[in-house]
Amino acid sequence: MSNQHLAEMFFQSARIHSGETAVRIQIDGKWRTHTYQEMSNIIRQIGRALLALGVQPGDRVGIFSQNRPEWTMADLAIFSIRAISVPIYATNTKHQAAYIIDETQMGVIFTGDQENFDKIHAIQKDSPSLKQIIAFDEKVTLQGEMAQHFSQFLASGADKTLDGEIDARLAQAGSDELATIIYTSGTTGEPKGVMLTHDNLFHQFKAMQGQFHVGPGDRSLCFLPLSHVYERAWSFYVFQCGAENNYLANPKEVIEAMSAVKPTVMVSVPRLYEKIYATALHGLEQGPALRKRLFNWAIDVGRRYQYQLKDAGSAGALLTLQHKLADKLVLSKVRDVVGGPKNFFSAGGAPLSKDIEEFFFAVGLLVCEGYGLTETSPMVTFNTPKAFKFGTVGKPIIDCQVKIAEDGEILVKSPSVTQGYYNKPQATADAFCDGWFHTGDVGQFDEEGFLVITDRLKDLIITSGGKNIAPQKIETVYAKDHFIEQFIVIGDRFKFISALLVPNFAVLEAYAREQGIPFRSYEELVAKDEIYAFYKERLASRSEELANYEQVKVFTLLPKPFTQETGEITPSQKMKRRVIMKNYAEQIAAMYAED
Repeated sequence: MSNQHLAEMFFQSARIHSGETAVRIQIDGKWRTHTYQEMSNIIRQIGRALLALGVQPGDRVGIFSQNRPEWTMADLAIFSIRAISVPIYATNTKHQAAYIIDETQMGVIFTGDQENFDKIHAIQKDSPSLKQIIAFDEKVTLQGEMAQHFSQFLASGADKTLDGEIDARLAQAGSDELATIIYTSGTTGEPKGVMLTHDNLFHQFKAMQGQFHVGPGDRSLCFLPLSHVYERAWSFYVFQCGAENNYLANPKEVIEAMSAVKPTVMVSVPRLYEKIYATALHGLEQGPALRKRLFNWAIDVGRRYQYQLKDAGSAGALLTLQHKLADKLVLSKVRDVVGGPKNFFSAGGAPLSKDIEEFFFAVGLLVCEGYGLTETSPMVTFNTPKAFKFGTVGKPIIDCQVKIAEDGEILVKSPSVTQGYYNKPQATADAFCDGWFHTGDVGQFDEEGFLVITDRLKDLIITSGGKNIAPQKIETVYAKDHFIEQFIVIGDRFKFISALLVPNFAVLEAYAREQGIPFRSYEELVAKDEIYAFYKERLASRSEELANYEQVKVFTLLPKPFTQETGEITPSQKMKRRVIMKNYAEQIAAMYAED
């Protein structure tokens, strides 16, 4: 068989790194670990149990759970018997999960906590295909005859004679076989199942080799949903390299987890970096002037020092001495917040401000931003520790062709590009033209060959005055503010730009109490004139980075966040502009009442 098969890749890595720690997770304050050999044995046992259930090559098997080692073990076990793994975001609604189950005719599904299980149990009675639910969490209260706990399921895979069937299936496997169907978040319509082969994902590993140094002794923090291709493909690479993957079920606890795990490598979305940056600057706002001057001096020294190392290879005696002092007093303390030194960070999924990239660079933490989609497995371009340029998403990965269409859309040809959307031939045909995949994103190459993303093709705002405006650029500027949790720009066909703003209520509450502003609810708080004035001032201070026509002229403070339950954001936290504009049509109309 081809060696480009994800299950065989892990088994080979387990043979090489058998005694090394593969996975860790903290449960009730205690760490639970498995070595590569132990994990390999469990994957085999899951595979045997799936065979005992009658799962055939090509059958679709689902995973509907928060991050945990069993998630990955089940995933690899599904591959080991040549079935197709179909992840579902743990935050998906019952309706969203049912759509995926029905379209893929899924027969078996693994679930996480009680809420996950209850949603699937409610679906099962009306599903023509779903026959078996396996709950990872032993505390889940089971319902129905066709449900079992993971421990019970594992026991059914005790018969090691079935290993022969696993080996036989792997021997017949091809690297061009379908490995997984990953449903896109559906920002513009119903979700589509992206079909990815083992070859697609292995091309990502090929692109990373020699560019990002990962190996035994490295620790990654797995906190983005494994149902998202970014974290999942990265985790596969972590295992290929023999490193350690630490799992976090609740992404909201990521900063605390970074201090505990002390990851040396990890991937993230920009929101994490934005929050760390905003928290640091907010601390300065509240502190004495001397501390602010010291902090700004240290960041300036760190930035100059790092750029000298990058451009010249050395920094000179005086700057090196200054850097040692700056590092001791300030820079090392910032690194401690994220768990100490890193080989690198990676960022993807949305634009990251150049200011934030340079801030982390100055404190000795390199954030390598990249660009890609589920349909490209995911990466199309990335910055690397050897070749990076802030404000860009890097250069195309190996064997990947990228060109810019006349309307600015980014087109891609690559071994990592999907073969299409599951059971949707028209959507597949619409996504390709002359072999080029149409990303729907707008961008351009700079003079050095680095790609710059400007916006989503369908998100571009055209004001009534004819100005073409990229809302993501504006949102990235304002999202750096510590008092802002969510921010969406409005303005298509209107004279000026407005916004809907969800405050960071944790810090806004504290501010209101400090200022003696009484309130009994968030609705009452955001309606206060002094709170609106406070945010108006903060937005004005950020607006200097924008052209006059890009600046927010008026905004509405909202008393509750956009949620997945209301259909306003996707499982990967992308905002659905059409849905939000429909849900808040009255508030938007009020902002333009005098227009």
